[in-house]
Amino acid sequence: MKDISSQQVREHLKRLNPWWESARMGEEIQNLRPRAFLGPVRDLLLESNLHRAIVLLGPRRVGKTILIRHLIGNLLSRGIDAKSIAYIEMDHPLLHGQSLEMIVQHVESFSPDTAGLRFLFLDEIQSLKDWEKHLKPLVDYRQDLRIMVSGSAAAALKRKSTESGAGRFTDFLLPPLTFPEYLELREEQAAIHQVQPGHYMLHDIGRLNEQFVDYANFGGYPELALSTIIRSDPERFVKSDIIDKVLLRDLPQLYGVSDIQELNSLFSLLAFNTAEEISYERLSQRSGVSKLTMQKYIEYLEAAFLIKRVFRVDQDGRRYKRDRNFKVYLTNSAMYTGLFGNTLPHQGEFGHLAETALFAQRFHESVHLNYARWGNQDCEVDLVESSRFLKPIGALEIKWSNNYVSHPKNLKGLVKFVRNNKLQLAWASTRSKFGSGTIGDATILQWPASVLAFHYGSIAVNGHLNDSVPRIENMPGFPSTDD
Repeated sequence: MKDISSQQVREHLKRLNPWWESARMGEEIQNLRPRAFLGPVRDLLLESNLHRAIVLLGPRRVGKTILIRHLIGNLLSRGIDAKSIAYIEMDHPLLHGQSLEMIVQHVESFSPDTAGLRFLFLDEIQSLKDWEKHLKPLVDYRQDLRIMVSGSAAAALKRKSTESGAGRFTDFLLPPLTFPEYLELREEQAAIHQVQPGHYMLHDIGRLNEQFVDYANFGGYPELALSTIIRSDPERFVKSDIIDKVLLRDLPQLYGVSDIQELNSLFSLLAFNTAEEISYERLSQRSGVSKLTMQKYIEYLEAAFLIKRVFRVDQDGRRYKRDRNFKVYLTNSAMYTGLFGNTLPHQGEFGHLAETALFAQRFHESVHLNYARWGNQDCEVDLVESSRFLKPIGALEIKWSNNYVSHPKNLKGLVKFVRNNKLQLAWASTRSKFGSGTIGDATILQWPASVLAFHYGSIAVNGHLNDSVPRIENMPGFPSTDD
């Protein structure tokens, strides 16, 4: 029986890294617009004081591998020696059975007369059994080496990075496309653009809403956003290529889930109720699954970045001690389209899709996001942002309607929450109109959901909101916010 030879491995590594000979990245990558997160990931990679491997996390098909290739192209443009940069696809059959140490030795044999390997990118790292155990000594003993790993099995990477990588691994979450990124990728000119951070020029709210509706239905995945062929059959792309691979392969392998049909049914139920408040009790009654098993399933789905839970607070912004209610959001509203078909803006379900799309701009930030509900049905706020001391510092009520623009006091839950927590500023979304009202000492600004999505997406790369109120220009009949 034949064994894979060292020469075959070396030839494969050479094919994976064509820049070793050309000293440049291929045109197919150069012609693709990079994700907006390229800068923050690059800065993290080049941080000299951070002696850790970077674990690039994120849902399937959001562009992690393309981001790595853009990173390599950026390093080459900075004049870094091409043979000191190596990209390895760990799931290739020729590398099965190869230790990480041996792969590094093979790579460094291509440049014996240089300073050696400086940047190592390991894609589909979950294909290497106990990858975290092999990676830790490389991080410890090769502090001259900058390492980034990634893979499609996000739940597996996150779990092992958290359990075994303390002090050696740093996670970076690459989210689905933000709304501004989506607008940049499309051939059609965006109906809004950023003049400078926090300063936007709005050209046409009607056209922007059309683009937002398209984004909410198709925009989270680069391929779905760009390809007319793929978006003609979103069910196949989203369900078969993304959701099913997570539910049928990633999670069962990682957690030993035996009843895949049960897990699949639960996810469909959660997806259909995106942006709704649910409870383990009601879910258990609907599905016939025990609450303990239900909690495990939901934790698995959250680890795979398919859903995100948001927990309830009271009128003072404090978590309920024994509360079993929570809201669930799809991390990408396009998953709803892949499961249930696209949703038109006049349909009642689109309000929940718009809320999901807004939430998707922020769930990956280092912020505390909750929702508030207390007392009767008028006492609720869709999203509450809290400080690290869990004190409310912001509130947003999400509406796909213009009904409250002239009567902000009718936003009863938001008004009560603002007064109770002495907030100076709160937000409410609308469908297409702008408005501003004063409730006591507080200002409630009402902006179209599409504009707010652009704003939140624009600052998502920085990981925090600006303290100042963003400025909008060129809005017919509505002054700039700093007037």
